[in-house]
Amino acid sequence: MKRLILPAALAFALAGSLALAQQPAPTPTPDATPAPAHAKHGHSPERETAKLTKELNLTPDQAAKVTPILADREQKVAALQSDTTLTPDARQQQIKAIHKSSEEQLHSILTPDQLAQMKSQHHEHEGGKGGDQTQPLTTPPSA
Repeated sequence: MKRLILPAALAFALAGSLALAQQPAPTPTPDATPAPAHAKHGHSPERETAKLTKELNLTPDQAAKVTPILADREQKVAALQSDTTLTPDARQQQIKAIHKSSEEQLHSILTPDQLAQMKSQHHEHEGGKGGDQTQPLTTPPSA
């Protein structure tokens, strides 16, 4: 009798695991919300703020002000990316305008040293792309 219990238990365990393996994977529902644009490209305002905080030694106050600017920029760019009525050139021009606006907002938050460091890093980053694809960061006019 005891010899039958172990093989029977193993048979039930094997049969149960095979039955579970045959279940179909859940399919995504069509009404599921798509991932935000920054999730697709690895850009998130929080991640960018953390990077800037590390690179430019932002204060907690500066970081708190930078995050909403980057989030707003990301939201506006994502909306443009999904707008099928725009030509590629028009879309690119509007994206450049959004980036310029964000840049101007950052100028009011960062110190002159931080701006210079950011400008230097921007030029290094652009150098690897082989072209001037965006406007370089400029220092704000002296007040």
